[in-house]
Amino acid sequence: MSGQSAESLAAQARAAEDGAVDEALALVNEARAADGRGAGGATGSGGGRSGRAGSGTGHPGPDRGSAERSRRTEPATPTSHTDHPDHPGHADPARHSASSDHRTGSRHQAASWSAARAVAGRAGRAAAARRRGAAERRVPLDRALGLTLAEPLAALSDLPSFDTSAMDGWVVAGPGPWDVRAVGILAGQDRPEPLSDGEAVQIATGARVPRDATAVIRSEHGRTDDKGRLFALRDVGHGQDIRPRGQECRSGDQLLPTGALVTPAVLGLAAAAGYDELLTVARPRAEVFILGDELLTEGLPREGLIRDALGPMLPPWLRALGAEVISVRRLGDDPKALLKAVQASDADLIVTTGGTASGPVDHVHPTLSRVDAELLVDGVAVRPGHPMLLARTKEGQHLVGLPGNPLAAVSGLLTLAEPLLRMLAGRPEHESYTVPLQGAVHGHPHDTRLVPVVVRGEDAVPLRYNGPAMLRGIAAADGLAVVPPGGAKAGREVEILDLPWSWDPAGDDGGDASAERCFT
Repeated sequence: MSGQSAESLAAQARAAEDGAVDEALALVNEARAADGRGAGGATGSGGGRSGRAGSGTGHPGPDRGSAERSRRTEPATPTSHTDHPDHPGHADPARHSASSDHRTGSRHQAASWSAARAVAGRAGRAAAARRRGAAERRVPLDRALGLTLAEPLAALSDLPSFDTSAMDGWVVAGPGPWDVRAVGILAGQDRPEPLSDGEAVQIATGARVPRDATAVIRSEHGRTDDKGRLFALRDVGHGQDIRPRGQECRSGDQLLPTGALVTPAVLGLAAAAGYDELLTVARPRAEVFILGDELLTEGLPREGLIRDALGPMLPPWLRALGAEVISVRRLGDDPKALLKAVQASDADLIVTTGGTASGPVDHVHPTLSRVDAELLVDGVAVRPGHPMLLARTKEGQHLVGLPGNPLAAVSGLLTLAEPLLRMLAGRPEHESYTVPLQGAVHGHPHDTRLVPVVVRGEDAVPLRYNGPAMLRGIAAADGLAVVPPGGAKAGREVEILDLPWSWDPAGDDGGDASAERCFT
C-alpha cells in the first residue's frame, strides 16, 4: 500500500468513482446533443411526458447538499438498445410490450450497470450528508442490532477490569505443594483475601484473582492428598490461566470506528465495555407503493389476475438493506392515487413496483414530471430489470422505480436501492469478490446480466429459472453473478453480489443452511 492511510485510499477511490461518473455523464450529454435534444433533457422522455431530468447543463460535481440539485445528476454511460426481452411491470406482456417503449423512438439511452450503481451511491452519500446529526439516535443495546455507529466505540473501562481466572481450578502463590484453604472464591466476590507463598484456594472461572497470586492450576491438572495439600501434575508457569487487567483493552481505547455495523458480537463488546446505549445512525424510512390492477393478495391466480409477489418480498428485503419500512400501500393503476401518495410521503425513500416503462398504464414517469422530480437514472443496461429508475423527488427524498417482474425488481433493488440505502444508513460497503463459474452463462449482446447462483466450494453454480418473472432461482440462491455483455465461459471469474441475509446481522436465515436445494 506504499504506506498510504486507509483514509487516503478511500478518498482516492471516491475521486476515481466521481471521475468515472462525470466522464460517463459527458458522454450522455454528447449523445443527446448529437440526437438534437440538448444536454438538459431527460433520458427516455417522450410520448408527451418530459420526465423532467433537469434543465441544467453542467456535470455533477462533488456532493454539495442542495447545490447538487441545481446541477442535475444525469444518467450515465449511454448504451443503445433495440430489444426488451424483459417485460417490465407485473409479468403482463400485454401491458408492457417491447414495442411500447417509444421514449426515443426505437432506441433509447440507458446507464451502464456500474455507472447506475455509482450514481445511486453518490446520491445516497449526498443525502446522508444532509441528514447527518438529525439522523443520529441514542438507543438502548437491545434496539441497536443492525444499525451503524455514529461515533467510535471507546472502552469505558479496562477489559477485564481486574485480574480474573480463565479456568476453574486452584489459584496458587509461590512454589508447590500448596496448602488449600477451606473456602473457595466464586465469580462476583469482591477483593478476596491475599495468598501467602505455599497457599492455594479453589477458584471459579471469571472470579477475581487474589493479590500476589502466581498462577491458576486447572482442575484436571492438579490433585490433592488426604492432608489437603495440592500437587501440580505438570509444570506451572507464572501467570498461567490468569487474564490480567486490561488484557483486551484499556479504558479509552477505540474498539470500533464510526460506521461499524452493530452485530450481535458488537452488542456483547459494548456491554462488556460498559455501555447501556449506543449512538447510532437511524434507519432511513421507506415507503412501498405496489402498482397494478392485476394483483391478488390471496388465493390462486385466476383469469387475467396474478398473485402479488413483491408485496410480501420487498419490505423484509428493504429492512435487510438497512431501511425502516413505514408503510406498504396498494395503489392499483390509479395515476391520481400515485401522485397523491408521492406528494404526501415524508419517507427518505419511495419504492414503486411496475409502471416504469411507457405503456398505457405506466404512470411513474408522468408522476415524476408532475412533482418536478429529477431523474438521476432512467433505464439501466442490465438484464433483468432494464426499465428501473432513480429520481430525486424533493430535498432529502428519492424514489426507486422497480420493474414489476419479480426478479427484475430484485435486480433494481441491488442496483439502485442497495447503494442508496447503504449510504443513508451509514453502513460499510462490502468488499467485492469474484468466483469462477462452474458452467457457462449466456449473455446479452450489450447489457450486464445478473444471474442467481449458489456457491459450492470454490465455484459459483448458475441456477436455472432466471427469467425476469421468475423467483425459483433467486429463492435457492446465495447471490447474483454479474455476467458481462456477451456472457461468460465456465471457469471465468465473475463478481458475486451477496444477498443481504447472507451478511445482515438482524436477518434470519429462516431454515437449515444445509437443506438440500433444487438447482434444476
